[in-house]
Amino acid sequence: MNKPKVLVARSIFPETIARLEEHFEVEANPRDESWSKAQLIAKLRGKQGVFTTGSERIDAEVLDACPDLKICANMAVGYNNFDIDAMTAHGVLGTNAPDVLTETTADFGFALLMAAARRIAESEHFLRAGKWERWSYDMFAGSDIHGSTLGIIGMGRIGQGIAKRGAHGFGMKVIYHNRSRLDAKLEAECKARYVGKEELLKSADHVVLVVPYTPASHHTIGAAEIALMKPTATLVNIARGGIVDDAALAVALREKRIAAAGLDVFEGEPKVHPDLLKVPNVVLTPHIASATVPTRRAMADLAADNLIGYLVHDKPVTPLNPSVLATR
Repeated sequence: MNKPKVLVARSIFPETIARLEEHFEVEANPRDESWSKAQLIAKLRGKQGVFTTGSERIDAEVLDACPDLKICANMAVGYNNFDIDAMTAHGVLGTNAPDVLTETTADFGFALLMAAARRIAESEHFLRAGKWERWSYDMFAGSDIHGSTLGIIGMGRIGQGIAKRGAHGFGMKVIYHNRSRLDAKLEAECKARYVGKEELLKSADHVVLVVPYTPASHHTIGAAEIALMKPTATLVNIARGGIVDDAALAVALREKRIAAAGLDVFEGEPKVHPDLLKVPNVVLTPHIASATVPTRRAMADLAADNLIGYLVHDKPVTPLNPSVLATR
């Protein structure tokens, strides 16, 4: 019996490829080439599954051209690269990789908050440039984290992880805004209080964004929202590019309307708005919040589990559009 055919769209762990090859005829991408849509379509034709990493857009045009496709398994918790409605209409299952990256991403979000608030990147660049000649009382004086107010927009698993780190580890007062309020037990575990978005922006010393990207969440933070924040506040985005209006943020940072920012995601990444590269009071990292070896292995394993589970056993692990399962 012929094995199903799958495409692995980016370079991943050799062990993951070997595992997939036990079940499938695999076309991999060991050179980690970035394919155009036309190239992606050409490689996807005749494939039943694809292992994606968040950068490959699966939309109606791709699906129309690849009628054999049955599953797209994302090695990421976010899936804004999937047009879920189009996938459902075409009977194509989408899966993602939740839970396995929660704690690692929360760690990184807190690290980015601390780096921005304590001006770590600015001070390192200063030192490396040979400018450190003497001590002064206000040299790179930043803002406190302990005892301050932490505002979290998006209180899913990662947001809750950040809240717990702030409340239990640093004695922070935690406020949050979410589409729906957490139940009382979760609020107590996070020591978090639900507030409106405007109150959060006005009150928080540190604002962390952990919301999924959708058309409705585009530019959740723009010039108007930044204007509500304290001039001493910091803003951290570990969610998705497009949640923040990067151009407006660059202006606010340059004009010191807020003190600092930490960004792991960007509009149009891997391109970064050029004005963000010109301001010193921002910490910039290249979408690495989940980047530890154990976590990335777990993410790859879960994407592989979904491909094997669906195409071999008809039991995917983390389906995004389970209504497709009823049509098989």
